Amino acid sequence: MGYILGAIGVLFAIGLAFKYWYISLLILIGIALPRIVRVIRKNRYFASPEFLAHKQEIVSVIAEHNEVSEYVSEIRNNGKFSIGYSTTGSQSHLASTSNTSKYGYKRDRNVADISSSKVHNASLQVVRNASIEPIKYLLKYFDIESTEEKLAEVEAIGESVSRLENAIQNLQSREASISSTFAPPKFILKHYLEEFREQVGLSVPGISIPYPEYIFQYVSAGGNSSQESKIKLDLPTIDAIIHTLSEKIKFRKSAAGQRALMTASVREGIKSRDKYTCQICSISTHDEEHLLLEVDHIQPVSKGGLSIESNLQTLCWKCNRTKSNKVNNA
Repeated sequence: MGYILGAIGVLFAIGLAFKYWYISLLILIGIALPRIVRVIRKNRYFASPEFLAHKQEIVSVIAEHNEVSEYVSEIRNNGKFSIGYSTTGSQSHLASTSNTSKYGYKRDRNVADISSSKVHNASLQVVRNASIEPIKYLLKYFDIESTEEKLAEVEAIGESVSRLENAIQNLQSREASISSTFAPPKFILKHYLEEFREQVGLSVPGISIPYPEYIFQYVSAGGNSSQESKIKLDLPTIDAIIHTLSEKIKFRKSAAGQRALMTASVREGIKSRDKYTCQICSISTHDEEHLLLEVDHIQPVSKGGLSIESNLQTLCWKCNRTKSNKVNNA
């Protein structure tokens, strides 16, 4: 608002200088009046008895929304979201490089990233092959071995990503439902969304899902050309890695091949089997529309529990959170 008033002041001064003060006055009214009216309407809305009464009526709904918001932050802070690394530039910090050519025309237009462990500097052919067979090349060049330990690690990453995706979607759904019960004027949501959340008491963490990108990169010697193939570690990619590792382990006749794989379809299958009902408190999505459900290992993996159907159960986020805290404190 300050910069708008400043601009109006400049226009007004220019108008006076040219003796067209009435034009400046019209400009002042035309620009400032709609904004002033909007602020007045906004203040009246937030101070209205209807708004304040409804806010009080759903105080428990808002409180639970904020608990889920806190839970989202916990998942983000405690989860694991990346796997594997490239060693092509692991010692690059030990040397300094500069272009000493006297003729720099069209040189160094593209510079290779040699410091990131998620970037593999490769030939043009490898980059192109990685775009055709991304999982094969990701496993090969980012040190992801076909072992039972690595398979369990990838599954754990999939669990972190799945929980965070579900929790964020649940939080957004809750916020939309709360907003709809207030039915605020459109101009409130358009111009004063953050203030609306603050007035209602909603806590909305600025958290996005940290999908890491693994990059195969080619840069020509002169820097005149480059190509990249990027692989985002989202749930479809994670599930593909899990299936690929599992097939390789089965080929070696490992016992790990005899268990279920913790993929998105398996997690959804367990929820369906349990009728989308928490196996501890018995609350279901039928009872609570915005219930956040998760798939839990009855005997934790850290204590030898396997990813088999008999060791998997559906829990609501509150029961899963309580159970996890008890396991961690044991």
